[in-house]
Amino acid sequence: MTKLKSLEDLFEHEVKDLYSAEKQLLEALPKMAETASDSRLKKVFENHLKETQIQKERLEKVFEICGLSAGRKKCEAMEGLIEEGQSMIDEKATAEVKDAGLIASAQRIEHYEISGYGTARHFAERLGKTEAVKLLEETLKEEQKADTLLNDLAKSYINEKAMSQ
Repeated sequence: MTKLKSLEDLFEHEVKDLYSAEKQLLEALPKMAETASDSRLKKVFENHLKETQIQKERLEKVFEICGLSAGRKKCEAMEGLIEEGQSMIDEKATAEVKDAGLIASAQRIEHYEISGYGTARHFAERLGKTEAVKLLEETLKEEQKADTLLNDLAKSYINEKAMSQ
């Protein structure tokens, strides 16, 4: 384990963690989309899969402009969040209840990413990495939008449908 001696080291650690998280999510999102029974929820997952690929590429640009390598760090938090999502996929539940559960699992993931990107963006800002700030901010906004879309689906009708089961 590398010793973190500066904000620069911590920034690198955070960006590597986010990169690992995005790579893991690229494997998990297709399963969530496939499991979702609601067509709008399925579409949100499919669209976020495309966005996640772009976000991974954006992080690769951050590595490049900051002179860093992606390394082999594993985001254990994302691994755990995805395991929870997989548990929901495997759960014996009605389609409507499972959709509500998938949203809950996905929102946990989005909140983790929002926190991570917000922190990394702030570190980049403090370190004067203006190009990295822009790239991280772009992804942060996408993660916030994904969370809002999921929340809107849950509140507008999916949770209601799950209640009537």
